[in-house]
Amino acid sequence: MAALIFLTHPEVAIDPQVPVPRWPLNDTGRQRMSRFADALSGTRLSSIHASTEQKAMDGAAIVAERFGLPYQTHEDVGENDRSATGYIAPPEFWVVVDAFFANPHESIRGWERAIDAQSRIVDAVRRIAAEDDGPGDTLVVAHGGVGCLLMAHLQQVEIGQESRPRHSGGGCFIVVDRETLSLRQDWRTIEEAAFPLG
Repeated sequence: MAALIFLTHPEVAIDPQVPVPRWPLNDTGRQRMSRFADALSGTRLSSIHASTEQKAMDGAAIVAERFGLPYQTHEDVGENDRSATGYIAPPEFWVVVDAFFANPHESIRGWERAIDAQSRIVDAVRRIAAEDDGPGDTLVVAHGGVGCLLMAHLQQVEIGQESRPRHSGGGCFIVVDRETLSLRQDWRTIEEAAFPLG
């Protein structure tokens, strides 16, 4: 059965002077993405997708080049809308993120509500999966928050109660059955990637 592989982008070049959606992968992130592309050489991909944020597109482009495939972008697999605040430096940022997940029906500092972001993300992933009728797997490169909201849906738990990626720099993935959108593999890091899938 074909799978949908959802990957959170790895490390980025953080620059408070640049809008967050335009942050690229840094050298470490690009090296880890290349390692993931190496691991994927053991499988077959039908399509590659990314959010419209630079870091996700950078990751998708590395895999796309390796496989000789184009990649498609989708605004609706982007992070929750944080434009009301713009860049917030850690550790304050993580306090706001915790509040976002703990209060999914509320707008935290003007951010898109978690419940709304989750609905958008699940609909987008469902559409991407349905539109790929190729014999190989589907790869979606997006973001940590997106992955957590998707995982809450897949595990049928309240937002904030889902399992979380285990690498602070990102570069973690889950595997979903493309036809049923049921979870086949919980979070693993790029370094734990092994394909073809069992």
